[in-house]
Amino acid sequence: MKYNKRDKAIVLLADGTIFHGKSIGKKGTAFGEVCFNTGTTGYQEIFTDPSYFGQLMVTTNAHIGNYGTHEDEMESDSIKISGLICKNFSFNYSRPSGEGNLEDFFEKYNVLAISDVDTRALVAYIRDNGAMNAVITTEVDKIEELKKQLAKVPNMEGLELASKVSTKEPYFYGNENAKYKIAALDIGVKKNILRNLAKRDAYIKVFPYNAKFEELEAFKPDGYFLSNGPGDPEPLVEAQSVAKEIINRNLPLFGICLGHQVIALANGISTYKMHHGHRGINHPVKNMLTGKGEITSQNHGFAINREETEKHPDVEITHVHLNDHTVAGIRMKSKNCFSVQYHPEASPGPHDSSYLFDQFIENIQKT
Repeated sequence: MKYNKRDKAIVLLADGTIFHGKSIGKKGTAFGEVCFNTGTTGYQEIFTDPSYFGQLMVTTNAHIGNYGTHEDEMESDSIKISGLICKNFSFNYSRPSGEGNLEDFFEKYNVLAISDVDTRALVAYIRDNGAMNAVITTEVDKIEELKKQLAKVPNMEGLELASKVSTKEPYFYGNENAKYKIAALDIGVKKNILRNLAKRDAYIKVFPYNAKFEELEAFKPDGYFLSNGPGDPEPLVEAQSVAKEIINRNLPLFGICLGHQVIALANGISTYKMHHGHRGINHPVKNMLTGKGEITSQNHGFAINREETEKHPDVEITHVHLNDHTVAGIRMKSKNCFSVQYHPEASPGPHDSSYLFDQFIENIQKT
């Protein structure tokens, strides 16, 4: 640990509120939308999840870094958050299978992290006032200048970010001799989603966010998948066009999170920016078809309009979030299409939602 590098640091919110802390090591400034995740574990998966691109992450768990890092816990090829805000940062780790410490991990990807922040107070503030843009910095003597820069940072609403995290070229995942072929549109896909599909005897071709339906179709897939991802779903007109074409042809389609929102938009159902979103690993969801409850992992700042969904003649609500009754899953009545607003691949202890991947394969088998 480099004690001499622990400079003073601050969190400056868009409304001018300031929270004080210390740098982990790297000096500098980072901008983004401030949000919080309530998970007690899984920090490396959070930091590398493409859905968090452009966000400053507040971790509510008191200790971050205590079990180090591991290559198998990467959800993408690098850290995707804009910066980290935490209470206690563990410079040393105590897991036998750990491959490195979190300080080196952040240094490797050149991402700013600050600790010793009153995260309870910060999270309470976000819950009351909503997610907003912020800056974390060690340049504590430049507050007025930083306020001006922060005012120019675009809001998450209306922001297209899938292009920032999507693959540039198509690639394959899994066993090429697998029973099923799946075309996946990458608008911010997590590695564990691909693992779950491959585990079910699927060979996946992953396409860039702006791929045309004809490109996906040329793979001759048995099913289609729309991934999770960051930003506002509304600007993703190309992905919506792909979803419409798949739906019109009644081909097997499954969407997760941003993919779920794209499917809703393809059906004329609007989306909206949530007050502070759902981010954690213990969100309760009710399956309206079976009556069973699920403990789910969630990460989203947008949701689909429930009233419009209920009025849609060909869309049925299949899952509901029990905390605020937002739509957590839908299916189409006359088409082979369904989606959920949470992460069945995350399995943060409970595996309550893993059946959704089996359901997708079953839908493929029916065609």
